This record gives sequence, structure tokens and C-alpha cells, in this order.
Amino acid sequence: MHRFKSQLIASCLAVLSLAGNEAIAQAADPAATETIAASGPRATPSGHTFIAPEGFTLTRLPHAIVLRPPEGDSTFAIVDIDAASAAKGADDAVASAWAMVMPDMQRKLKLATPRPDRNGWVDQRSYEYETSPNEKAVVVAQARRSTTGQGSPWVVVLINGTESTMEKRGAPLGQMIGSLRPIGYSRESLAGRTPHPLDAAKIEVLKQFVAGGMQALEVPGVGLSFIDGGRVVWEGGLGVKEMGRPDAVDAHTLFIAASNTKAMTTLLLAEDVDAGKLRWDEPVVDAFPAFRLGNPDVTKQVLIKHLVCACTGMPRQDIEMFFNYRKRPASSTFDFLSTMQPTSKFGEVFQYSNLMVAAAGYVAAAQMDPGVEVGAAYDRAMHDRIFVPLGMNDSTFDFAQALKSDHASPHSDTIDGHTTNATMTLNYSFVSARPAGGLWTSPHDFSRFVLMELAKGKTVDGKRIVSEENLMERRKPQILVGEDVTYGMGLFVDKHYDIEIIHHGGDLIGYHSDMIWLPAYGIGATILTNSDSGVYLRGPLLRKMLEVLFDAKPEADEQLKVAAANRSAEAKKERERLVVPAAAADTAGLASRYFNPELGALVVTRRGGHVVLGSGDWQSEVATRVNDDQTTSFVTIDPGLEGFEVVGGDAGGKRTLTLRDAQHEYVFTEMPVAVTNRR
Repeated sequence: MHRFKSQLIASCLAVLSLAGNEAIAQAADPAATETIAASGPRATPSGHTFIAPEGFTLTRLPHAIVLRPPEGDSTFAIVDIDAASAAKGADDAVASAWAMVMPDMQRKLKLATPRPDRNGWVDQRSYEYETSPNEKAVVVAQARRSTTGQGSPWVVVLINGTESTMEKRGAPLGQMIGSLRPIGYSRESLAGRTPHPLDAAKIEVLKQFVAGGMQALEVPGVGLSFIDGGRVVWEGGLGVKEMGRPDAVDAHTLFIAASNTKAMTTLLLAEDVDAGKLRWDEPVVDAFPAFRLGNPDVTKQVLIKHLVCACTGMPRQDIEMFFNYRKRPASSTFDFLSTMQPTSKFGEVFQYSNLMVAAAGYVAAAQMDPGVEVGAAYDRAMHDRIFVPLGMNDSTFDFAQALKSDHASPHSDTIDGHTTNATMTLNYSFVSARPAGGLWTSPHDFSRFVLMELAKGKTVDGKRIVSEENLMERRKPQILVGEDVTYGMGLFVDKHYDIEIIHHGGDLIGYHSDMIWLPAYGIGATILTNSDSGVYLRGPLLRKMLEVLFDAKPEADEQLKVAAANRSAEAKKERERLVVPAAAADTAGLASRYFNPELGALVVTRRGGHVVLGSGDWQSEVATRVNDDQTTSFVTIDPGLEGFEVVGGDAGGKRTLTLRDAQHEYVFTEMPVAVTNRR
């Protein structure tokens, strides 16, 4: 699966044929259809409950609920399956659901994988079906069995949609699926419980849990810290900085924090508001006249707080960042934004945008150092206003400095799904957008930031660096992310267990991290990892903390076990259709050079039977895959560069390669070698 397909689409969404949609329409009673005016509870025919998203159309069938988003190109079905139809388990339940609701779905099953028991459901299983890239679709079904003995014993979720709608509507879809519960089930609540102290024994439980996960997931190194009572009770490292070398991770080892940088950027904004240099409700164009988006009307709507709310309708569109970035200045962030168009209505849905947050950091810094190059102004502001006061002496945005210091090296997956050393190359793409994800930090420094958050704007020695009012403004809900989860300004606020958990993750190539705190209890944690498989440690670690602290139901061990098994199964399945070295019959027709106006050049070279694809800043060997529609994909496979997928084709008699993310398409057309890369 290529790098730019969202994790939500890859793991839990289904896309079906349009013929399936027609079958639903013919079976539906028009009188049983409503448009959801405001998100609220609904029930399946047998009584299982869920939240229906605002703006979706809901149709009731005899054994199912069918929902469609405003775009009209996607269909989601929640299907009740009786005991007789599902006597043999999840596989039969899914087959029955397709037959009842979308009988024309004829796709081949790609992979079926288990999911952990949760929220009253057991025997959960996800089914992903084969699609071709040019279809811009994914297909997944999810089966789950109720333990309450009420309503239908099995429920199957079927979802039909385009990739673009899946990405845009991920938050309301996540709310719908996440809120689906068996009739008679009361979800777990931790409200009113007093947490156990994080003493040495409990810290050891958490450390051993992480160590076991590292082994199962092949994660070389992890930096950790735990906070209780408003102080660090443990900080340090597990494992090594680099595979094949003995150097151990410690409390001062640097990792890329990636998107955890965002909360620090919004802290800088809050300091600007304190100083009277900005207002949260100030139009960005008033504070920084050079700011503009591709849509003039949206440009006028964007206030300072909207740069960091993921709520403006601006899409992620990161793919352009990965091309020709080596000499790109910080100001290029504004150049990119000036060409970008919103893909949803302002304030309608959660859409994560790295470039908008990068702009926020540079706008904030420009108020403090007017006339100074925005990148230099940002670096100085972060150092002087945040790192120094908080005692974050290890932290830096300087990649060269970090790589000369005590640092953890990145690791990624081979095409066979095993961890190996990876190139840093793509991570340099965030240098020009560093307020959104370019920070290097250590377990020690990371915990200093969380301590400040728990102290509501004060340092460990009691000095206030930001007002409580403006610190807390960053936590106010700006947009819905899922059931009981909202996004503020660079922070997720989760109240799923009836207690407030604030967190944010960070993801770059070979580096995955998280910061977590429970404001009401003075408790927090940070985790930094140096492997792409480290992403699977984050959710289970949070769950394990809740188990250790509050005696929550034991679920974390199973979550980790399932994640490790699925990682292996998914890698094995992806490998089955890849041909390495690339098939000569498929690569013979490739041109030597292609060009796209937005991204520049792609160059194809041949090296002793291997085919290499490269841009101006990176190059990787490619594998080939023949898709079900008989198109050919060329997929990069070098660790750290793996997952770029281009599909061969032609247009106007010229050969083409097409690269996509969920909402954008870039067609590279063969060009003479003399054509100059424009970026």
C-alpha cells in the first residue's frame, strides 16, 4: 500500500462497486430515509447503538442501516446478522452481510486480520479486499460479536467510498464506528477512581511492557519518561540507538519528535497573544499580509487560531513536500499554501494540515522578530522563549547538530516486513516546515514540556512562561475527531473514559512518538521510538498506563499482541504481489525521464538488472506489481523511501507515471532529458 493512503482507509474502511449501491437503493423504502440534521444516537434494527454523523443520509433496511456522506460517492452499512446466518463465525457473518446488503460485490479478499476485544465486542475481524490504484478505492469489512446476549449476536460494518471522501470524512466515520456498541452494554468509565501512585514497581511494569512490545515489533530503541505528582519519576531509554551497534538509548538521546512539535508551536502563539502581538481571533492576513491560500474567500476567513485547528477545509497535501526540498527556504511554506484549495467546507470536518501549522510558527516568530527571515526568527524564538526557560537543553531544529550529537538513528521495514536501518533522506523535507514537525528532542526534554503543561504554564522552578488562560485556550475544542475526541490547537483532547486525556502523536520516517498527560491527576508520559514499527507501541502504552493507574480492564497486552501479528501478516501479503528485482517486461517500456509541473522530474535509471526511481533529492529501487485492472505499479522499496507508488500509463501518445495521495493526483509525462526541473 503506498505511503500516502491514510491509515484509516488501510485498516478499517470498505469501498464497494457502484452496482452494490444500486442494490441498496432498490431494496430501500424511501420513507425510511432521513438526512441527519445533527449528530446523535441511532440504533440498528436489532437495537445496537451508534452515533449517526451530521449531514449524512440514513436509510433503514430490514436488517441494516445504510449511511451516505454529503459527497454521495460513498456508502456505509451496519448490518445485523442473526445466529443462524453466522453460526460458523466472522467469515460467515461477513459473507451474509454482503449477500444481504450489497450482493453485487465480487472483489477478491486480500487479507483478514483479527482486532482486539473492545467496548463489548469480541471476535472482531477486519477484511480488506483487492483494489487497483486507478480505482482510488479501498474495500474492508469488519465483523464483531456481541457479548451481552441482546440484539443480533453479530454485527458487520461495510463501507463503500472513494479515497478522497474517506480521508475527508474520517472523523465522522470514526465517530460512527467507534460509538457502535452492543445493546445493553455500558462502556468503561474511570471517573471517580483514585489512581495508584507510579511507584518503582508500577514503573517497572510499564517498562517491561514496552520492552516486550519492542521485541515483538522489532523496535531497536525507545526513549521514555513517566510523570506523577507533577514531577518526573523515571526517564531514560530501552534498547539501542542503531541496529548492529551497542550504544544504548538514554535520557538525553535525541529523536525526531515530528508532529509533537505542533503543540510547542502553539505555545509560541500563546506567548504572542500574552504579549499583545497577536489575537486568537485576528485575521491572519492582518498579522501577516503575505499569507494567502488558493481560495481568496477562505483566506479571509482564517484567523490565527485556525492555522492550528485542522478545521479550515485545507487538506493534508504533504506529497509536494517530498520533492525538491533540500534547498527550500522556510518561506516556501507560504508559496505552497498560496496554490492550495480547500476540499471541505470551513469548520466542517477534521483535516490535518502540516503546512498550515508551519505557517503558524512562522507568523508567530515574525511578530517577535519582524524583518528577520522567518525560519531564523522561528528557531530563535523557540530557543529563547521555550527551550531555555523549560530547560530543554538537548532540543534543536538543526539536523546537522543533532546528527553529530547523541541521537537515535531511523529504522524502517524491508519489503519482507522486518526492521532494518533506514535512510534519513525524506525527513529533511520537514526542515522548511519545521514548526509542524522538525524538532529533535530527548526523553528528558520531552518530559519538561509535559511538566509545563501539567503546571498550566509554569516551569519546574515555578516561573510562568505563558498565562494559564492562553495555555488552556489551546485545549478548547476546535473540531470533532471521533467519539469524545476533539482537536484543539496542536492537541487532542480525549474524554472517552470520562476522564480527560490530552495527547498528540508524531510520525516521520523511522521516528514515532507520543506525549500524554492526565491534567486532573498530575500524571503524564512520553515515548520516542526509532523505528516505523514503533507506531504500534503508542496506543497500547496509553492503555497499559490506565490499567496500572486505575485498574482498568486488561486490554493492552492483547492490543500489542494483535498489532505485532497483523504487522507481520500485512507485510507478507503485500510482498506476495511485488516482483523484485522489477520485472523486465514491465520496466522495458519506461522512459528515462518524466516531468510534472508541481513536483518536477522523476528519473528512471537501470543498474545491473535493478530499476531505480528518483527525484532531485532521493532515489530508490522499485519493485513492480501487476494490478487487478492490468495496470502496472512501480513501488519504491528502499528502507526509509519505501511506499511511493506510481502507476504506468499514457496520455496523448506519451508515457506517463501517476502518483497519488487520497485527494490529489500528479501525472508525470515523459520529457526530453534537457527539460529543467522547475522546483
